[in-house]
Amino acid sequence: MTTPPSATPPPSEPRTPTAPRTPAAPRSGPRPAPWVRTRLRAAPLGTLLAAALAFVAVLLAAALPRAQDRGADQALRSFLNDSGPTRTSLQATAPAPASGQSSQALDQTLKSLLARTGNTFHVEAEKVVHGTRTNKRQPLLNPELSRPHRLPPEMSLLYVQQAQDHVKLEEGRWPTGTPRTSAGAAYAPPLQVALSRQAAETIGARVGSVLASAPLVDGTPSVEVVGLFSVRDETEDFWVGLDCLPRACKKVVGESYLWEADALIGAGDLDRMDLWGHDAQDFWRLPVDVDRLRADRLDATKKEIASYVAGPTAATLSFETRRERLRTTSWLPELFEQAHERRQAAAPLALIGPAGVGGVAFVVLCLAGALAADRRDAELRLMLARGGSRSAIVGRLLGEGAVTVLPAAAAATALAVLLLPTPRLAPALLSAATVALLALLAFPVRAAVLLTPARPAGRWRRPVAELLVLAATAAAVVEVRRRGVAPAGSDPDPLLVVSPLLLALCGALLLARVQPVVTGWFARVAGRRSGLVGFLGLARAARGSGARGSGSSGPSVLPMVALLLAITTGGFGAAVLQSVESNRLGVARLTVGGDAAISAFGKANLPDGLAKAAGELPGVRTSVPLWIDHDSALVGTVQRSSQVNLIVVEPAAYAELSRVLGCGSFDPALLATGGGESADAPVPALFSSGVARLGGSGTFTVQPGNGGEVRVRGAAVIDCTPAVPAADAATVVLPAGRATALVGGSDRPNRWFGLGPVDGDRLRALVRSALPPESAPPAAPPADAAGASASPAAPAPGAQPADEVYPADEVYPVRTSSDAVAELGADPLQRSAERLFWASVAGAAGFALLAVLLTLMRTVPERAALLARLRTMGLRRRQGVALILAETLPQTLAAALGGALVAGAAVALLGPAMDLSTLVGASVPTGVRLTAGPVLTQALGLAALVAAAVLVEAATSGRRQITTELRAGDQR
Repeated sequence: MTTPPSATPPPSEPRTPTAPRTPAAPRSGPRPAPWVRTRLRAAPLGTLLAAALAFVAVLLAAALPRAQDRGADQALRSFLNDSGPTRTSLQATAPAPASGQSSQALDQTLKSLLARTGNTFHVEAEKVVHGTRTNKRQPLLNPELSRPHRLPPEMSLLYVQQAQDHVKLEEGRWPTGTPRTSAGAAYAPPLQVALSRQAAETIGARVGSVLASAPLVDGTPSVEVVGLFSVRDETEDFWVGLDCLPRACKKVVGESYLWEADALIGAGDLDRMDLWGHDAQDFWRLPVDVDRLRADRLDATKKEIASYVAGPTAATLSFETRRERLRTTSWLPELFEQAHERRQAAAPLALIGPAGVGGVAFVVLCLAGALAADRRDAELRLMLARGGSRSAIVGRLLGEGAVTVLPAAAAATALAVLLLPTPRLAPALLSAATVALLALLAFPVRAAVLLTPARPAGRWRRPVAELLVLAATAAAVVEVRRRGVAPAGSDPDPLLVVSPLLLALCGALLLARVQPVVTGWFARVAGRRSGLVGFLGLARAARGSGARGSGSSGPSVLPMVALLLAITTGGFGAAVLQSVESNRLGVARLTVGGDAAISAFGKANLPDGLAKAAGELPGVRTSVPLWIDHDSALVGTVQRSSQVNLIVVEPAAYAELSRVLGCGSFDPALLATGGGESADAPVPALFSSGVARLGGSGTFTVQPGNGGEVRVRGAAVIDCTPAVPAADAATVVLPAGRATALVGGSDRPNRWFGLGPVDGDRLRALVRSALPPESAPPAAPPADAAGASASPAAPAPGAQPADEVYPADEVYPVRTSSDAVAELGADPLQRSAERLFWASVAGAAGFALLAVLLTLMRTVPERAALLARLRTMGLRRRQGVALILAETLPQTLAAALGGALVAGAAVALLGPAMDLSTLVGASVPTGVRLTAGPVLTQALGLAALVAAAVLVEAATSGRRQITTELRAGDQR
């Protein structure tokens, strides 16, 4: 029977002090559920969203350093590969030993050289080239050999140990050791050599030929050609530095030339090589494996190679190999320095984007923690009131966060490591750990602040913090203007890189003070008019919402900071890239001479009608055919006669070309010739600044290279001309008409320039159609074609066989500015920096949008209650959506406008200090141009994205929330 509560309990018997205390029986019944599991199950959606936010943030944090490393390594390796195998190899040389020379001695030295590599750099052992060569070429006295200009061919001897693997024996046999004669014998047998077939045909030798040389010392041997070989691939890196082995080389002596050919000997004749031209030299070419070099270890690699070339390693190698005169040279230290400077120049753009997305992500994580603490404020205060300590509560919150954040962070880091493989792991782990720690501590720290007893608010705290931010921003801007974003000889200063973020933060703090005032003024204006939606929405936007109990605290600053950071960094970086593209196009146009150009070799002219047909192509806005002669002379200067470039062109078209290219703009009326002028009156001419520096005044005489002379008078001096844009070029521009009649051959143009979006393929097709089916080029082919002349019966050097047809693009080269722009932008360093920046801009925009949505989602319950009440008073559904937009968009529009202004200010303040030459691919003036297009695109694009997201959220979740409120009533 249960005792009623009002019943008096029976008196208890007194305890005996000495009685032993019996242990309590174990408590039966279910144990309390673990706190973390219960709390996470209570809000599964919030748990998943927190894990997703941590996953994305940590993934970006771990991926950005690895993407930067991959881009830097790729740019370094591409730069070194483009430098060629000669400049990326270690070249070791030593005099051949006086006795005991053998292939085994060469291999032993090679082993010692390779043993000192492999720490920070590796040598491609399978591509090593080593052997012995004579230092001087000796003339061959055989009368049957080819002797252009009566100069005998010259030959040097080489032993290259790996040569047989790269050639094909076509006739005869490979040279072996020459049979030895007894000491003191009067006859020394000739050295056995092998020649390439092309070299043998060029100099007139064949298998069995014994080639004699002028005796230098007693016993100088002759050589016997015992085999002919052909080279499988002359472009192979193996033949670099061995140019006269695959084919004979032409050596120019004054106005004449002679042939030079190198021959291979066998290993058995190494000890007799020094008899062929005084002495011999051993050589080892060690190609460094540039594909294994790393940009982050570039300084250490540079020091090790410097030690290998001239340092402790070089001294050790000389001692180990017993070659006191062993010398090693390399271009790699200089190339490493250039690569480091290029990386420094591209670093600002490569760092501004990641800094922007990092700043926005930091704001979003802080905002997420603040909103979570605000949502659970009542729960936390209830726990504190029931006896929980602040440290215990914070510990439980850390446990919740650890279960949510740490697995997501580990998965994100592992995914970044798998997707972006790089040798370095520490930067990614450090960055990921930092972001994971921030995601883990944001909510507990905010909760600890909320649970701390309130202290009297100090009105000076916020102004002091804002003044500190302003001072840091001013210092950063001053340093950037003084030193540049990437000071020469040092890595970019972090304070200078984050200067756009500091400007954005200042703009956000200023906007946070101004926006509520301006929005409140608009609310008062809307209140004087009929209608409730505009006034109520603007009033709520000015007052702020979502933080119950805070009163009219104003709107949250964090979403505005996130938006301004994203817009400012995106706008500033877009302005930088726009300047890069603009400068790149300008350089390409100056290089080509316009948007398209057709040239003729030498003094040949373009085919008849080609210039006119090219000017009629779709897209051509301005057609400029001209005649140019580079061998003209200007008589009458201080130097009496000076070589100049003579151009005959129609003035109006050339003036338009100069204006568009920004190269020596002039008024075409200056070159106008009156109809009443006498035939012998001087022709008006434009002089370049190079001609003006030659001195002289009055009338000059121009003597074209093809004969005749023209009297000219200077009408104006221009600093640049599109046909010859070099700064120091001496150029004279004459108007077509009178000049055409006075200069022979100038009536047929040899150049054509066009402006407009010209299709390069279509222009090349037009050039091909203007040629006869089988046409010979109007000038001599390239010089290397002369080296293919086979024998004395072959055509004269430089002549072209009658049956050989050259492609049209070689006869009349076609160039377009689009091709030149593509060449300038082909550097992996540029592409890597641009890709990383745009990826960072996309990430920053996503985080900024998330900041707005987090704030919007936090205010959903309060807004739904308000809309439910208004629905009972007759508010229509469309008016409810308009109310949500009126409440949310003022802050977004203010952030977009403020971000555009701050981005423009960042370009104006920081842009003049940025050197864009590395990103452009050519030397350009320092500075970033302020254009409205890129900045407004970033600002309006992000504002439209936020507005669309707000509209979708209002249209989808608003109806469900309002229905719930109308059914259940207001439970707050």
